[in-house]
Amino acid sequence: MAEAHQTRVQTVVEDMVQSLERDHIRKMQGHMFRCSAECCERPSDSMSQVHHCIDRCHTPLARAQGLVTSELEKFQDRLSRCTMHCNDKAKDLFDSGAKEPAVKSLMERCVGSCVDDHVNLIPSMTRRLKESLDSIQ
Repeated sequence: MAEAHQTRVQTVVEDMVQSLERDHIRKMQGHMFRCSAECCERPSDSMSQVHHCIDRCHTPLARAQGLVTSELEKFQDRLSRCTMHCNDKAKDLFDSGAKEPAVKSLMERCVGSCVDDHVNLIPSMTRRLKESLDSIQ
């Protein structure tokens, strides 16, 4: 992917992740640490019980991080498939005898379209992730 396109996608995705971290994940981390500290303040519990308690405290955050990671992987896979399609179109054009400038132009337009389409998916993906994160207890 051309550097400008890659930078554009990266910036938009980083902004989304930072927003999710600031508005959702950070609160979950605070809750996890407070919950874990409470587990450690039970003098009558066995070591095993304390570890089990701490594991329970970590579960919501682990689910949230897994959810975000999974969505980002799906997004990346879709974008990769789109750019691979562009590569195939460019190769077919080149194989048909087109000159390099025409192939580069096609590739630039095609990848630009992929980036536009996928950047436009970010708001709905963000909304879906926020709703999912809100539902994790």
